[in-house]
Amino acid sequence: MSATIVVLNGPNLNLLGQREPQFYGADTLADVERRCVAAAGARGFDIEFAQSNHEGALIDIIHHYREAAGFVVNLGAYTHTSIALRDALATVTGPIVEVHISNVHARENFRHLSYVAPIALGVIAGLGVRGYEFAIEAIADRFAPN
Repeated sequence: MSATIVVLNGPNLNLLGQREPQFYGADTLADVERRCVAAAGARGFDIEFAQSNHEGALIDIIHHYREAAGFVVNLGAYTHTSIALRDALATVTGPIVEVHISNVHARENFRHLSYVAPIALGVIAGLGVRGYEFAIEAIADRFAPN
């Protein structure tokens, strides 16, 4: 197992800071990446940070890094629609933490279903971009000595 945590972002997250700031805030995806690098570095992990608007590209990334220490995933709308991404994530060896910047349970009903949650260590929703840092901490804690 590597000392890398993969942070994977799905469709439209490239528009963070511009798209629906009432739900997603003003931080950009570059801001999120900086936060993730700092949080992981403080715990001795590297970050592989990726975003794609294309389902197949996300699956390819998962396959490539499937033996990483863990995955932090914000699959955007694919969370609620993609069995293919769920199946790819089921092949990874480390823990998965699902992140949503907004509280998906306070929004439209279609956002309440997650294909990832049943195979995830945990789900963090509604805590803004800090949720990524909390997810990294949760994965790092799995490797901490007792």
